[in-house]
Amino acid sequence: MEPSAPITQDVMTFPRKETPSDKINLVGLTRDALRQTLIENGTPEKQAKMRTGQIWQWIYQWGVRDFAEMTNLAKDYRAMLAEKFEVRVPEVVSKQVSEDGTRKYLVRIDGGHEVEVVYIPEEGRGTLCVSSQVGCTLTCSFCHTGTQKLVRNLTAAEIVGQVMMARDDLNEWPERGAPKDETRLLSNIVLMGMGEPLYNFENVRDAMKIVMDAEGIQLGRRRITLSTSGVVPEIHRTAEEIGCLLAVSFHATTDETRDVLVPINKKWNIEKLLDALREYPKATNSERITFEYVMLKDVNDTDEDARRLVKLLDGIPAKVNLIPFNEWPGAPYKRSSNNRIRAFATILMQAGYASPIRTPRGEDIMAACGQLKSATERARKSRRQIEAEAGLQAQ
Repeated sequence: MEPSAPITQDVMTFPRKETPSDKINLVGLTRDALRQTLIENGTPEKQAKMRTGQIWQWIYQWGVRDFAEMTNLAKDYRAMLAEKFEVRVPEVVSKQVSEDGTRKYLVRIDGGHEVEVVYIPEEGRGTLCVSSQVGCTLTCSFCHTGTQKLVRNLTAAEIVGQVMMARDDLNEWPERGAPKDETRLLSNIVLMGMGEPLYNFENVRDAMKIVMDAEGIQLGRRRITLSTSGVVPEIHRTAEEIGCLLAVSFHATTDETRDVLVPINKKWNIEKLLDALREYPKATNSERITFEYVMLKDVNDTDEDARRLVKLLDGIPAKVNLIPFNEWPGAPYKRSSNNRIRAFATILMQAGYASPIRTPRGEDIMAACGQLKSATERARKSRRQIEAEAGLQAQ
């Protein structure tokens, strides 16, 4: 890969905010949990449902953080809220803007840990790539994030807070009483950032329910795509309890290769994964499942692989996103050539499967797929170390 182009737009850093208070953060609470929290802190039970709805709209529909601005609540009630509660989202440490307009945020969460969030603008839409864990348990050998050990799961507040933070930066909170505007800069969410979402199921579910709420951020379930490496037992739960679109980090057509690229395959192999996926569209009545397939030179990119993939997908409403490998320092793989990727795509398309080739975005700021890694945990490994962990010979 050619050296990354220099960043020609803003690279912004932000001063560290004061230490968080011991007030209760209302962000990330489900409606039921918010109602119960208000009752436990003095709100009369008969009023709690109404107060929950009012506060919910202020926080998630209008983006208000200051209780004093919640003007349909009595002054003394607002004072009580300010004394006991806060509306807090992850703190932006830095923002980088790529030459192609992609924005990468480094945000700080509780405990001083940091995660990366990426906003990708496109014509007529904008997609936010959200993280669900600090680090990752999966150690996929082609993924930069996978070289960082899992630190902890993100809370529901920290997950939905990434969406709120991005809307802050995009200045996209509507004014109260303004006509509804269907044109959104942040129109889609993909749970494809740091971590495996289905290893943090409950927090991801609660955060996405807030995002989908009709009186909140108001993104429909078809605007949300959850990407999993194949946590089979949680796939059915995702259909039942979230109902969003599903993407699968597939990347190989034999268990032998997928065991190396996506080690979770050793626990739930290709056959078990595909059996679970065949049931998913039936459960959600959703659109096609997206199969993500990173193109690695001389590893998974042959015509034989493409033909094998066609056979594996039989009976599954599917499309295949072909992802040119986004190289990172010390990566043990190389990107397949453009000609090889196009030949692979042609075989899939001739079999009736949509197979768009993803245009890498934000490579110059290490914001592309598979490149995210928090700055606080960015200890460099040598190429030889990474290759050894991947079970490969040094190239």
